[in-house]
Amino acid sequence: MSKPIKNMMVADYRRRFDGVSNALLVDIRGIEANENNAMRQDLHASGIRITVVRNKLARDAFKDTDLEALVPGLEGPSAMCYGGDSVVEVARSLVDWAKKVKELDLKGACLDGEYFDGHDGVKRLSTFPTRDEAQAKVVQLVLSPAGNVLGAATSAGSNVMGIVKEIQERLEKGEEIAKVG
Repeated sequence: MSKPIKNMMVADYRRRFDGVSNALLVDIRGIEANENNAMRQDLHASGIRITVVRNKLARDAFKDTDLEALVPGLEGPSAMCYGGDSVVEVARSLVDWAKKVKELDLKGACLDGEYFDGHDGVKRLSTFPTRDEAQAKVVQLVLSPAGNVLGAATSAGSNVMGIVKEIQERLEKGEEIAKVG
């Protein structure tokens, strides 16, 4: 391949992956066509894209970008998976597909500049909370003490009201209330 063609492909990769900061690398070689099409359609329905990349050109394109963390995984046949709501959801989807399609090789992933190596790394990434799940957990943690305070305040109030009610009932019956000492 000539130098101008390589430069055009590197520029195309830069344009195509502009704004992509987190992605996964897989090897889809050896997957039967029907399984490959079904997987791609399912992933596409979730907004996840798969792009086969040439390793040397991808290394050049990813230089000085967030995707530079993927460079260690660019060995052998590589396809990049990106998109969806978050890279964690992409990892979850691909881990599920790897259970169905034994030929699918999870090569690695990057999240915020950190590289997750191999199948185990991608599997570990799939256990992380998504941004929405993490935000919900933080909100829950912030609101939890307020709920505890509110519960304590209302329970003490209801205890006081129970005591006042008991005193009222005893006075109505004409019973004497003894001083607790």
